[in-house]
Amino acid sequence: MSTEYVSPLVERFATKEMSELWSAQKKFSTWRRCWIALAEAEQELGLPITDEQIKEMKANVDNIDFESAKAHESKTRHDVMAHIHAYGEVAPNAMPIIHLGATSCYVGDNTDLVLLREGLEIILNKAVNVLGNLKAFALKWKELPTLGYTHYQAAQVVTVGKRACLWAQDLVFDIEDLEDQLKRLKCRGVKGTTGTQASFMALFNNDSDKVRQLDKLVAERLGFQESYPVTGQTYPRKVDTQVLQVLASIGESVHKFATDMRLLQNMKEIEEPFEKTQVGSSAMAYKRNPMRSERACSLARHLMASPLHSQFTTATQWFERTLDDSAIRRISLPEAFLACDGILNLYLNIMEDPAVYPKVIEKHLWAELPFMATENIIMEGVKRGGDRQELHEVIRVHSHAAAAVVKQEGGDNDLLDRMANDPVIGMTREEINATIDLKEFVGRSPQQVEEFVADFMDPILERNSARLGAESDVRV
Repeated sequence: MSTEYVSPLVERFATKEMSELWSAQKKFSTWRRCWIALAEAEQELGLPITDEQIKEMKANVDNIDFESAKAHESKTRHDVMAHIHAYGEVAPNAMPIIHLGATSCYVGDNTDLVLLREGLEIILNKAVNVLGNLKAFALKWKELPTLGYTHYQAAQVVTVGKRACLWAQDLVFDIEDLEDQLKRLKCRGVKGTTGTQASFMALFNNDSDKVRQLDKLVAERLGFQESYPVTGQTYPRKVDTQVLQVLASIGESVHKFATDMRLLQNMKEIEEPFEKTQVGSSAMAYKRNPMRSERACSLARHLMASPLHSQFTTATQWFERTLDDSAIRRISLPEAFLACDGILNLYLNIMEDPAVYPKVIEKHLWAELPFMATENIIMEGVKRGGDRQELHEVIRVHSHAAAAVVKQEGGDNDLLDRMANDPVIGMTREEINATIDLKEFVGRSPQQVEEFVADFMDPILERNSARLGAESDVRV
């Protein structure tokens, strides 16, 4: 057991893939890839950098002596300089040209943008797979009537599949935002200490075209189509806000879904997966707590607050840059991605095998359906020669009496039996039942499911088909 604090996001919630993305190994090896991209581009544009130097840098891109870097940083109090020295120790021939013309943010910011891009790809993969599970669930249960709620009070009938489309639509919005953000994300490129590229102008004897080409070549080598056209010392911190807002929006969607699941599990209509050896409570052995949904809501609250960190940072970046952005970004960016990964992993897990209980759903539906069916019964009574106003008054009285039995005595809703026993209604219970066709109460719910799947879900799943097939990994 460690004697030091370890983030629960890494230890308990996020997947190995996302945790490794934000690891020290990934970060500092990407720094080295940034230095290699710079050296290759500078060589291509005529600076005296040898193939041997670049080869030596490439051979040691993952060969990081963290103890050496730590020792250098304790002396220099500068993490970039520390890692330049650590890199130079394993690539001594390249030491003179490592970081040539660059400022610290060259490696720091370009690396952050690479990690943001790869993190968004992981999140998009997860979201698409969740959407695939929601599609299957919605189609499977598109016709199963269930009681709809407004104000958490019984309202009109919907279907289980139609309700799932509400969850899916939120995720559709999020996936579209993820795709847009990935398209918009750019490289910082090579901009120098205040964004003027002055140091590179000096390196290339004031050849502006070469410096512009250098910026383009580095961006391409780092996997970007282009770099931000103007920067201070850093890329615009508003980019962080935009990315975090996409993640926070996913937090909203998952929280909504998980809250609904918690309510449904309380009603015993739908339950998240429950493993054979899973314990619901240390005291109450019978409990089947919705722990996945509860955890998702909990982490989503943390995630939804994450854009605030970047908004404050962006708002207080004086002129070309202040260093008060550094410490908070080391926390807020990784933790937002780790939390988002964790809640999507839970969402994916829940929708892999949720339990649906049609008999319970039907029971709850019939407890309220008699009130909703009274209009149908009035119309049928009129067809049989009854007086509409008289029928309405009789049914009104019976409705209030039946509601009193439910609320004051804890009894069942006996409205249909009351009406069947009233000569003014003039219908048997069987005849009353025949007027109640559940398909008439769900409106276009089944068709809406089919249309939403075909028009909105399928296009996303088709263009992201290569991402499908991921499985969840809930460790605790």
